[in-house]
Amino acid sequence: MDQIVDMLNRIRNAQVVSHQAVEVPYSNIKYAILEVFKKYGYVDKIEKVGRKNRKYIKIDLKYDAGTGVIADMRRISKQGQKTYSGYKELKPVKGGGGIAVMSTPKGIMSNIEAKKQKVGGEVLVQIW
Repeated sequence: MDQIVDMLNRIRNAQVVSHQAVEVPYSNIKYAILEVFKKYGYVDKIEKVGRKNRKYIKIDLKYDAGTGVIADMRRISKQGQKTYSGYKELKPVKGGGGIAVMSTPKGIMSNIEAKKQKVGGEVLVQIW
């Protein structure tokens, strides 16, 4: 299974049952994606826990009046079908109510940052 899809599903499931935190196995790409989520206010706190083979990421979820801040998340670029976009083709997610997380030559960043830096790349995830 795709490790990013697994992370999104764990976050979605934990939020549905109102858990305060969720743990996902550690990887550099997942941590970078979560840093973008944190920067834009979709998760409260992320931290690396454990060492060597037992590393994982603890994600503190964010709630507003008892409902989760994250309405939905979608994996765009899949293992069998990669989706790339130049900076000129980048469009707002849900009319500006969400962001897309992209893998660019300058690192993992949101579609907003990519457009400012005039760099395109692989569209990994959309969140709103």
